[in-house]
Amino acid sequence: MNIFAPVTIRDLEIKNRIWLPPMCQYQVTTEDGVPNNWHLTHYGARAVGGFGLIIVEASAVAPEGRISPRDTGLWSAKHILAWHPIVSFAQAQGAKMAVQLAHAGRKASTYPGLPGFSRGTVPPAEGGWETIEPGSMTHAEVLQIPSQFAESARCAVAAGFDAVEIHAAHGYLLHQFLSPLSNTRIDDYGGTFAGRTRLILEVVDAVRDTIPEGMPLIVRVSATDWVDEQASWDVAQTIELTRLLQERGVDVLSVSSGGLVPADIPVAPNYQTDLAAEIRRETGIFTAGVGLITEPAQANGYLEREELDAVLIGRAALRDPHWPWRAAHELGAEFDVAASYARATWS
Repeated sequence: MNIFAPVTIRDLEIKNRIWLPPMCQYQVTTEDGVPNNWHLTHYGARAVGGFGLIIVEASAVAPEGRISPRDTGLWSAKHILAWHPIVSFAQAQGAKMAVQLAHAGRKASTYPGLPGFSRGTVPPAEGGWETIEPGSMTHAEVLQIPSQFAESARCAVAAGFDAVEIHAAHGYLLHQFLSPLSNTRIDDYGGTFAGRTRLILEVVDAVRDTIPEGMPLIVRVSATDWVDEQASWDVAQTIELTRLLQERGVDVLSVSSGGLVPADIPVAPNYQTDLAAEIRRETGIFTAGVGLITEPAQANGYLEREELDAVLIGRAALRDPHWPWRAAHELGAEFDVAASYARATWS
């Protein structure tokens, strides 16, 4: 197996295993969640560049779920209409399109992560809003979350997306419920492993029931909080959760880590792919890995050793939107290049 091998997940045929992970662009200057020409250009360039699956940046399921006021969303007809041409253009270039559905919870209403902006929470006077977290939410508020994700998934189908990803990583709302470091509830949505995983399982059920049977469902997780405490989220719990997700129709696990609390993370090549490989080995789920994957031979090695089923090329793809094309050249693989760029192929 290699990064250029096609794969079919449910009814979706993906031309290779080089995927673009969600990366916030903070370019919605209208602050209404509606994508614009920046997103058309950004995702269109990566589609032309040869990525098999493009997973669109965290798109909030509700206004208060946005990480920043300049984040994209997918909760209404105007979002559907704006996303549709972006999705269609990328698909016309041979890429498949997924969208990451997200709710930031207590990490919402922050300044955009761009140079020149302040850090921290945006106050209401500057367009911010009151955030939510597991401990402060009423039971009724918790019960609304699965329906919000389901409605957003319905919008994703209407916009033409090929797959849906549920964001349960990086310290955002669903991750906040999973980890005992952030979930202090004493009702059925907290305490035990069963209580802390209840919300994400309800979200998965709601989304799976909403999207077509042939549409793949991806879940992104933080495999560990990187905190050396018994009361934290770790790989063993991720493995247990993964088995439950498989039973509920999740097709792909996208494995990242951290983001919930400050931690001493050993950032280096393989620091997250080793986590993904362990989860894959224990559960057999189709696994996508991310984290300092920059070179073609490095990426291909994960698949040759059967540690991953797909690679997520993030920051390297920001530097080089044609990363798959370069990888094919370096690895000696055949690769279809857009006709207008044919004159630029290596000889």
